[in-house]
Amino acid sequence: MAGKFEYRSFSDINLEDSFFDSLKKDYPGTKTTTGFIEWFNKKTAQKEQALVYIDDDSLIGAFMYLKEEDGEEIQLVNDVLPGIPRIKIGTLRISEKYRGQRLGEGAIGLALWKWRDTKREEIYVTVFPEHEDLITQLLRYGFVHKGYNIDGEGVYIKNRKELSYNDPYKAFPFINPRFKKGGMLIVKDVYHDTLFPLSKLKNVTPKSIDLVVANGVSKIYIGGAVRPHYNVGEPVLVYRKYTGTQGSPGYKSCFTSVCVVTDVIRAKEYGNYLVPYEELVKRIGNKSVFDEEDIRTKYYRDRTVTVIGLLYCYYFGEGNNLNYLWLKDNGYWCKGNVNYPTEVEYSPEDVVTILKEAKADVQNLIVD
Repeated sequence: MAGKFEYRSFSDINLEDSFFDSLKKDYPGTKTTTGFIEWFNKKTAQKEQALVYIDDDSLIGAFMYLKEEDGEEIQLVNDVLPGIPRIKIGTLRISEKYRGQRLGEGAIGLALWKWRDTKREEIYVTVFPEHEDLITQLLRYGFVHKGYNIDGEGVYIKNRKELSYNDPYKAFPFINPRFKKGGMLIVKDVYHDTLFPLSKLKNVTPKSIDLVVANGVSKIYIGGAVRPHYNVGEPVLVYRKYTGTQGSPGYKSCFTSVCVVTDVIRAKEYGNYLVPYEELVKRIGNKSVFDEEDIRTKYYRDRTVTVIGLLYCYYFGEGNNLNYLWLKDNGYWCKGNVNYPTEVEYSPEDVVTILKEAKADVQNLIVD
């Protein structure tokens, strides 16, 4: 998908772009509410920014604005929600052209990351009922419909004190505090840097922090592990395997991020097909770094094919990644009686120790 996401000042965004026509129509302004044009001009005067997707034709494909609220009540038709610290997704709109291409999922994922990092109790958004695709995504990621406001918009809220860990998507971007074990996933650098673009390393050309929005936060890894021990809802630590020839792999191969498992598909084992190709492609969808031809080749060529679905929960960041030498020296590489690192089963204590070493705010990532 061409184009890119980036933060832009309202003053640099063309309000006359046809992308905004639906927003102008939905929010014309009344005696008691601010119209979209007036709101946009106000944000321009306040020198604020929004997250905007610009395609190769210089047209807007998506637009999202986030606002921190410290005590505003939410007025519903038949109720009033008390004022508490919240993040409001003030505006979120995807153009018709790009719906179904993961921009919406990625934008919601980025909003949830930012919400988590502010440690505010709730995040919410208001949506008119006709925007069914967006509502479906919100519900999938744990937003709950609380009612309607006076303008007829549905109010959807996610509260960090009411997380459902029965479904990793509804709990995202948090990790279940009652997980039994964790694991390791080894990804070659060429694939890693596309799947996990925020997990950058020193001396590696950094990508925009908002590239994740275009790529989405749900990922698919395709490998050759036989009967992997991963279970849905468990955390896995992502290990970037350096395949270059410059410098020592012991320093350049490292843990960069943590994901939560959403699916485990044993598609082929020792040459025996366990999942039909058409079903496998449907379950992978558009979440893999491989195109359909690559997947077909792997499916029919490799003796074993295992697919792991993941949610990209947290990246350690430059300077915080844990390299092979640290893992080996501290007993986390091939821990226990295993023949290969991906067979390692980390205890909850191991996972917490590794996250703390990577300077993660564990209490704000593993939330009870």
